[in-house]
Amino acid sequence: MITLLRANRDLRWLFIAQVISFMGDWFSFVAVTGIVKDATGSEFLVSLAYVSFSLPSFLASPIAGVTVDRFDRRRLLLIVSLLQAVAALGLLTSSGSTVWPLFVFQGVISAFAAFVKPAIDAGVPNLARDSTELRTANALFGSTWGVMLAVGAAVGGVFSEAFGRRTAFVANAVSFVIAMLLIALVRRPMQEAHHADRPAMRPIADMAEAVRYARQDHVVLALIASKSTFAIGAGTVSQLPVLATSVFGWNDGGTGMLLAARGVGAGLGPLIASRFTQGSLSRVLRICGLAGVVFSACYLVAAWSPVIYLAAVVIAIGHLGGGSQWTLSTYGLQLRTPDHIRGRVMAGDFAIVTLVMSITGLGAGVMSELVGVRWTITAFASAAAVAGFVYIAATRPLVQQLATEEAAADATTSV
Repeated sequence: MITLLRANRDLRWLFIAQVISFMGDWFSFVAVTGIVKDATGSEFLVSLAYVSFSLPSFLASPIAGVTVDRFDRRRLLLIVSLLQAVAALGLLTSSGSTVWPLFVFQGVISAFAAFVKPAIDAGVPNLARDSTELRTANALFGSTWGVMLAVGAAVGGVFSEAFGRRTAFVANAVSFVIAMLLIALVRRPMQEAHHADRPAMRPIADMAEAVRYARQDHVVLALIASKSTFAIGAGTVSQLPVLATSVFGWNDGGTGMLLAARGVGAGLGPLIASRFTQGSLSRVLRICGLAGVVFSACYLVAAWSPVIYLAAVVIAIGHLGGGSQWTLSTYGLQLRTPDHIRGRVMAGDFAIVTLVMSITGLGAGVMSELVGVRWTITAFASAAAVAGFVYIAATRPLVQQLATEEAAADATTSV
């Protein structure tokens, strides 16, 4: 992976930009949830803060996908990064007694994020020079989110307690500006020339085209569906700040520890799983199914852990599965979809998972108020386990079909 970053300057600058931006995001998340918990004492509002990091992305996705396919992806990332920096400064208008600006401005940042992820996911295949680089880049970019969650949440918790939460918001704004400057160093186009700068956006008709494409290709449909099994259990993730503070009695440092454990798993998972796929879509689907079950089992253990350290360990193991599933499904979509529609497919994939995550996050907040955080995590982890087993059973014929096709292709190549 170091070789890739040395050899491909455009992927190098895009990767570093993403690293810095993610770092700022998690600084902000720890600070936002900490302020909301201290100011209101409400598990539901903590979950609503988590939702403010996801639901706006769903609402913006129909326009985002079309925009990513029709306009220059690099310029789009530059503009969006600048707008996110401005919105991040808006978080400073909150106070201990006034928390609504946190939801508003974080919602704006998240809405713009609906443009960022599809633009990067759709653009990386055009920056990679061959299939090997694409596979390596996908594992690298996928692990970045987890690694920066680990580092950003852990450091963010300490940073927030040492320098204050408002300083964490400033750091987030600065991270967007630095990311913008690094993206400006990318020189190669992030889309095929004949697909760039199309006229006349038609969001509904254009997204309908992406939906039809997914329905016609069952592999694409299965890849999109795989993230939903993880998202069903995402209510568990929304309760990590509550678990750290209400059950284990820690402050921002405890929240940072559990989020960091999540990040360690999510960072290592894609790196490990990529070694077993080697461009095989049948293996991608198989690992996606198994990963969802591992994620669920680990959160069941975490919910009833007697100490925060054990909870952190099993959460890290669980997100080895969650990180693998998230990254490999994206990799599969990159392999399977043509450039002219890839942005919309990626946006649709992101929209579905953020919608499900938002719904389960809100549901977990309500349930936590009623029965407590431990039983809430148990319920949502169990639901995700059921979804994982259903996914494995439903995709088995497709996995077998792909494995047969890949074996035949290998035999032809060897001859």
